[in-house]
Amino acid sequence: MKPDLKQIQAPIAIEMEEFEIKFRDFMKSKVKLLDHITNYIVRRKGKQMRPMFVFLTAGMCGGISESTYRGAALIELLHTATLVHDDVVDDSNYRRGFFSINALWKNKIAVLVGDYLLSRGLLLSVDNGDFDLLKIVSNAVREMSEGELLQMAKSRKLDITEEVYYTIIRQKTASLIASCCAVGASTSGADTELIDKMRTFGEKIGMAFQIKDDLFDYGEDEIGKPLGIDIKEKKMTLPLIYALNNASWLDKRKIIYLVRNKNEDKKSVNEVIAFVKKSGGLAYANEAMNRYFEEALQLLADFPDSEYKRSLEGLVRYTIERKK
Repeated sequence: MKPDLKQIQAPIAIEMEEFEIKFRDFMKSKVKLLDHITNYIVRRKGKQMRPMFVFLTAGMCGGISESTYRGAALIELLHTATLVHDDVVDDSNYRRGFFSINALWKNKIAVLVGDYLLSRGLLLSVDNGDFDLLKIVSNAVREMSEGELLQMAKSRKLDITEEVYYTIIRQKTASLIASCCAVGASTSGADTELIDKMRTFGEKIGMAFQIKDDLFDYGEDEIGKPLGIDIKEKKMTLPLIYALNNASWLDKRKIIYLVRNKNEDKKSVNEVIAFVKKSGGLAYANEAMNRYFEEALQLLADFPDSEYKRSLEGLVRYTIERKK
């Protein structure tokens, strides 16, 4: 049966409603312009998968506490700050189909809003003595920055190996979901061993999630982002890396030339997509994604049956079965 986010969220529906109220409160400021912008940020929220991972993990590992709300808010505040800054760096005018902060209020205000969200997250933890949560989430933000910079450095030379690719997606994407699950476990009163186990669980989901995202670039599903956008941005993803590794010297040279010099040309991008499909790159990436998916589910096998565990399993399935 196809996973449904509303059904998955059912065991924590009340907590999620309460979280939204608390999160709005955590973002409040005495500056009218700032409140106006943060209200806009809250209104354009996405699927809220990150808080769901926090609350479901906490529920499964021992119970949801007041610190669970703060942990989920800390992740949302720090992650939102990075997204606001990313849009400035990328000169992006849209985020999830809405105008970005920099598009509406210009770069200077967007950078300052990002700084404000970052400081609110830090103060939320410091004021409540949640130093263990702050350490978990700060490590994730550090890794996300390192992963982004590593990808930028490698995209110039187009020399990303599978090993480097996995390092990039572990840092850029998986580290955040890993921190969600580690925070959830920590706020439930779990010991270090269980927190580490849930961090690993979240990391494997994050790896599967990013590989699924990379597959979308080749038109496997109807999604929000345009076809071939990773190729246009010279991002070396797993399907392309595999295809190049198994290509003749001549084909490899041609495809790298197209990605490097013709990445804005639609015909050339389509040629790269066709090459990857023909070379078995999509099937290979699918196998890798399913491997991480199975490993993540295996880590839940030891937990006693509960509505939280069933919903977490559903959320893992949703990660690789989603259409966007």
